[in-house]
Parts: sequence; structure tokens; C-alpha cells
Amino acid sequence: MPLGPEERMLFEQQAAPFYEEVVSSGGIDASDPRIAKGAELHAAFELLAEVGLVVRSDDGTAWRAVDPAAVQARVVAPLGQQGAELIAESAHWAQSFNTLSQTWRRSPSAVGAPFTEIRGVGTIQNYVLALAGDARDELLTAQPQYRRGIKRLSQAIAHEIDALKRGVRVRTLYQHGARRGADTRRYVAAVTAAGAEVRTLDEFFNRLIVVDRRIAVIPSHEGTDSAMVISD
Repeated sequence: MPLGPEERMLFEQQAAPFYEEVVSSGGIDASDPRIAKGAELHAAFELLAEVGLVVRSDDGTAWRAVDPAAVQARVVAPLGQQGAELIAESAHWAQSFNTLSQTWRRSPSAVGAPFTEIRGVGTIQNYVLALAGDARDELLTAQPQYRRGIKRLSQAIAHEIDALKRGVRVRTLYQHGARRGADTRRYVAAVTAAGAEVRTLDEFFNRLIVVDRRIAVIPSHEGTDSAMVISD
């Protein structure tokens, strides 16, 4: 049987205690009614036999326990290998989708209109990060609110430094209040050291992101949960 979360729960709740009983009693009779088909412990017993923790005696009249250390590698190693293969496969799929996403974002006609609305804070953030990752010439951002949070600033530093390494010109505009934020000052120090340009302005302005002077993202009139992508 395939080993997954349901089998593990059965193992922990029924099979493991039953195994301990088999160990303490030196084995169980093969005719024990508790392990008969349809009986209370049949599924737990079948799992123990499947993974090799109990084996039939030479004369076939009893079942005896096996050292778990001799069985563990045979059970756990394939699961670890399967996990590694799934992670590698997911990375390949992500790369394939990333390639298609780049094609879609670089073709305004693909969305059928110069204006597209996207909804959800998480969706917007992921879209903006992916869009910035596609920048080839210039990345312009206007941030009217300087308190962006340490996590978001850390993401911004990583993505902007990556863009700068690709030869992208990175320019960011803050309001003067940003000068008072310690986290923002650390962000500015990090990205300007890598070649970015950061300026502040007294006047009020809206949030804006422009990539390669080709696609812009601005807040929607509905609030922070939606944004407009402009490719006109």
C-alpha cells in the first residue's frame, strides 16, 4: 500500500501500540482473532506486515516482531527520495510557468486590453515581484508609505539588487517621512551601495511601479486589495 499521512496516523495510533504488544509477548498467534480480516486490528496488522515490522514464523503458526532499525531505511529512504524528486519536479514546473508568464507579461495584446485588474494582496505582491524580475532596462517605484515592513523591505532589497546585477537601472521615490524610518534607511543603504537611486519628495503622490517604461502597476480605486496593470 502507498505510505502517506493516513497510513502514518494508522501506524501511530494503532500499529505502533500493537507492535509493542507483539514485542513484549514474544509474538502473536497467527490465528489471533484481532488480526482476522474485518477485525479491529486487521488494518494495523496489515500495515506492520507491509512495512516488514512483523514476519511469519518458520512454521507459519505465529508472527514475530522485527528490529525497527532493520526496517526503517527501507521505508523512510524511498519517501525521502520521492520528496526530493517532487521538489525537483515542482521547480521544473515553476520554471516552465515562469517562462510562459514572461511571454504573457511582455505581450499587452495577450490580455486583450491596455488595462487589467488584479485582486488580492498576495496576488498583487507576487505579480509585482515577478514583473520586477522580468525588468531588463529600468525599474521605477514610487512609495508614498515608507513603513513597508521588514519582510517586504528584505524582499525589495533582494529583488532590486538582483535587478542591478542584471544591469537594470533602479530608481525609487519616497516621501520625506521615509528619512525617519530606521528600516527604510537600512534598505536605502543596501540598494544604493549596489547602484540604485533613491530620492524623497515633500509632495503627496500615489504608489506607482513602472517596469521598462512598458508596464505600470497602480492602486485601484477600490482600495489596497486590487490594482490596475497598465500596458498602454
